[in-house]
Amino acid sequence: MKKLINLWVWAPALVLFILSGCGPTAHIEKDKQVNFNQYKTFAWAKEQNRRSRNDMMERNIKSAISQELNKTKGWREDNRNPDVLLSYDVLVERNSKTEQDPVYRNGFYRTFYNPYRGRFYNVYYPSQFMGYNRYSVPVREGTITITMVDANTEQTIMQGWATEEIDNRNISSNEIDRIVHAIFKKFDVATK
Repeated sequence: MKKLINLWVWAPALVLFILSGCGPTAHIEKDKQVNFNQYKTFAWAKEQNRRSRNDMMERNIKSAISQELNKTKGWREDNRNPDVLLSYDVLVERNSKTEQDPVYRNGFYRTFYNPYRGRFYNVYYPSQFMGYNRYSVPVREGTITITMVDANTEQTIMQGWATEEIDNRNISSNEIDRIVHAIFKKFDVATK
């Protein structure tokens, strides 16, 4: 009974651990000379020629980044005298990925004659692994790149990006949250 209870306790944790490795892989480039503990506030950089295709997606990205900075770093938004200016880029592109399916030969029967008994008998030969059938599948990938610039020196102090396979032309709010979380998870590790 005790083993059954332990199984029920550890099974959900194991499933979450396995699924946590399925998210997007983030990449971080940061200035090694910068002490990120000196930064406490941020603001959004104003871009001159930014044409948004989807205002809701833009708001979701800003919200996800702000929440991660509040949660992981304790930073707050300050539009009067920020320590860091934030900007981001979104890229949605078509790509292809290679998938593979195992190929097996069909099982079959062979018939033999037993001269000692005077009758026929069948022997089954099971299917055998023959290799893989590889093929390309079209996919859409969404990449979000986040850039942090020191507001006083105007030097880039961090740039992080992550790419995830997406379902539509625009990145959904759940996909945005996963991508941004992956970037800041990596950023948190990189600043320690």
